[in-house]
Amino acid sequence: MYSILIVDDDPVSQLMLKRILGQQEGYQVATAMNGQEGIQKAQEMHPALIICDWMMPVTNGLEVCRFIKTHPQLCTSFFILLTSRTDLDDRIEGLNAGADEFLAKPINMNELKARVRAGLRLHQLNQDLQAQKQALEAELAEAAGYVRSLLPPSMVSPLRIESLFLPSRQLGGDCFDYFWLTKETLALYLLDVSGHGLGAALPSVSILNLLRSQSLSGVNYAEPAEVLTALNNAFQMSNHDNKYFTIWYGVYHLPSQRLTYSSAGHPPALLWTAPSSQPASCQHLKTAGFPIGLFGEEEYTSLQCEIPSGSLMYILSDGVYEIYRPDGSIWGLQSFERLLHDRPEAHQQPLAQILHEIQTQTCTTAFLDDFSLLKIQFP
Repeated sequence: MYSILIVDDDPVSQLMLKRILGQQEGYQVATAMNGQEGIQKAQEMHPALIICDWMMPVTNGLEVCRFIKTHPQLCTSFFILLTSRTDLDDRIEGLNAGADEFLAKPINMNELKARVRAGLRLHQLNQDLQAQKQALEAELAEAAGYVRSLLPPSMVSPLRIESLFLPSRQLGGDCFDYFWLTKETLALYLLDVSGHGLGAALPSVSILNLLRSQSLSGVNYAEPAEVLTALNNAFQMSNHDNKYFTIWYGVYHLPSQRLTYSSAGHPPALLWTAPSSQPASCQHLKTAGFPIGLFGEEEYTSLQCEIPSGSLMYILSDGVYEIYRPDGSIWGLQSFERLLHDRPEAHQQPLAQILHEIQTQTCTTAFLDDFSLLKIQFP
């Protein structure tokens, strides 16, 4: 049975509405003599529909309406504003306050019944949509938890690896991993699938499982260019819902302190030597190559570099620095690099502190793109 709340300081109108809607129509009807009492009863009973007089002392109908429509547990209640006002400006003011419908005084009983039935149908539809939305959010949260469970834990020895992952939605297209190919050879990568949400998360997880299981046929996973070429052959966007992805893939050989790497349209990894001193040196590690899936015959190359002892390296997605500031400009990779250069102590802080610094500089708390950042501290 639907519940209806009548808020009116006129006892005669109250009695008439309660008799028609309660006794004749069979709804559960409650009444309130003023706006304050109406707000209190609405919070107690969460009515499906509210009929509220516009002109009341202390708290008028517009104030009641604004409260109801901004309250997260009451905003789906259908709100009918009862008024003798007929001016267009008055109607506009009522709509701006959140009113869903108007009922003119003196009240026509047939119009009253019709508007109430229509309002309750819309309320039920809204409730159904809310339930579906909550169910979808619960499923997405479960899926997001599964994706997070696939990401590797921090590593403390012989390298220290810390990660930070913030999807722009509950599910994101970023993914990363690091695993030992041999006892002395570590593979590590970060990829970014185009788009957001479930459509980006599914191929991202698929690629992670493929690389982790080393299931690409005939590929030497210690050769980054081979890995990227094989991925490009397997994930042409024409066969994968027009999705492509960027990736940075590297292999570190512990005894020789040599890093071999290749990238496909991805931001460079940032290698910092002498990170705790001034001036620290930053080297961009990147190779030429289009994103995976754009062109079928793309050739990828690998480069090598020696990693000085005590160096730090950051592998990141573009969501770390492509952030819009309040003036509309983009913060940019140079700004992220400058943050680390000007604050050498940041290298020794957790990634959560670097995230805080980024949010402070960009004046943002919510990111429009997935934020993925790896910090590797070499022995």
